[in-house]
Amino acid sequence: MSTNQFTKPATAKVEDNILTIGGCKTTDLAKQYKTPLYVIDEESIRSVCREYQSAFKKYNNKNPNKKLFRPLYASKALCVGALAKIISSEGFGFDTVSMGEIYTLYKAGIDMKTVLFNGNNKTPEELELALKADIGRYSVDNFYEIELLSELTKKYNKKVDVLLRITPGIECHTHDYIKTGQIDSKFGFDLHQVDEAVEKILKNYEYMHIKGIHAHIGSQIFEDKCYYDEIEILVEEISRINKKFGLKLDEMNMGGGLGVKYVKTDKPPAIEEIGNGIISKLEECIEKYGIEPPVIYIEPGRSIISTAGTTLYTIGSMKQVLNGTKYVSVDGGMADNPRPSMYQAAYEADIVTKMNDEKAEKVTIAGRFCESGDILIKDIMLPKIESGDILCVYNTGAYNYSMASNYNSVEKPAMVLVNNSQSDMIINRETLDDLISKQVIPDRLKG
Repeated sequence: MSTNQFTKPATAKVEDNILTIGGCKTTDLAKQYKTPLYVIDEESIRSVCREYQSAFKKYNNKNPNKKLFRPLYASKALCVGALAKIISSEGFGFDTVSMGEIYTLYKAGIDMKTVLFNGNNKTPEELELALKADIGRYSVDNFYEIELLSELTKKYNKKVDVLLRITPGIECHTHDYIKTGQIDSKFGFDLHQVDEAVEKILKNYEYMHIKGIHAHIGSQIFEDKCYYDEIEILVEEISRINKKFGLKLDEMNMGGGLGVKYVKTDKPPAIEEIGNGIISKLEECIEKYGIEPPVIYIEPGRSIISTAGTTLYTIGSMKQVLNGTKYVSVDGGMADNPRPSMYQAAYEADIVTKMNDEKAEKVTIAGRFCESGDILIKDIMLPKIESGDILCVYNTGAYNYSMASNYNSVEKPAMVLVNNSQSDMIINRETLDDLISKQVIPDRLKG
């Protein structure tokens, strides 16, 4: 079974009715590091990275002298130095969307030539940092950015390789907020704008070298047909641009977005299945449109890190509504996992010390934050619950810490990495002093 089709980390086991991850008892982790606590399973990350490499090995072998498959981890899912080291060691580069992500990778010692900078409104400061860090690729999103990047490359006397991000006009059946490839989108050049963008670069911007095109069609995608439609559009566009402008574009970034199994009813395609389908469609289109096999980039983020993550909470108060819902409150919620309130995201959970007990009562898991909408899981069946129990919520590696906030002036949780019965802190828990460290009281208010 493919790693993205698990609801729990690859190393999750039950020993004496207690959940273990990476050989570590979750009860011990909660005691040592306190809760809420993000727990990341190293083996799950490595397993899924290797699945991607294996799934595209056939395409990579088409040209033994040139690496045709170049996976990029979508850093926005979770950008942490320790995890970047793991992902890099598995042969992945990185897709970044901010100065902070670029800086995190730089400080972690990542080869910056493996980094691509993406985004619809890159600031001058961000582009300057990217130039100084000597990153490998820029995904140019709009005409403003062409002008800005041109000015900065001349200023720093640096030539850069770019991909043109296009909007392919594909809609995937996913949440509206995470659709990015449809015609009406803030991202990329519409197809009718592509030629003008190419002309501007070729005529006026000698410091920018167009290597290929880039698209992204959405997130949490379960339909493989979306990718095949995208390939058809991108290969045809590469062929058309090459013929019209006498170019040899040979890179194609398909973006990412492959879904994961948050709950039992989710049915994402396996990584190997997607890989085989993409290669088959790519071979068909290469022959149809008469181009050389391009270097292909994909940008998995969620499917790399999501299942590796589990969040531990301590259960506190409970409330039984007369003839209605039983609310069970935990010591975290929407500030450490905003996805349920933003996307109506669904999760599975367990009581870590009652893994084999009968799931006898239906409850709603409520967060501690001062919002009625702070509900993590609605109507889940769990064993009889007591205050002080440890609840684990699965599949919280992606877009949990990376979207976390300090709402209600609550400290962000710690994060630990587990592997072979060892746990290591990779993000320290915030302190109260951390919360106020950036605040300043003017002298005129003191006294």
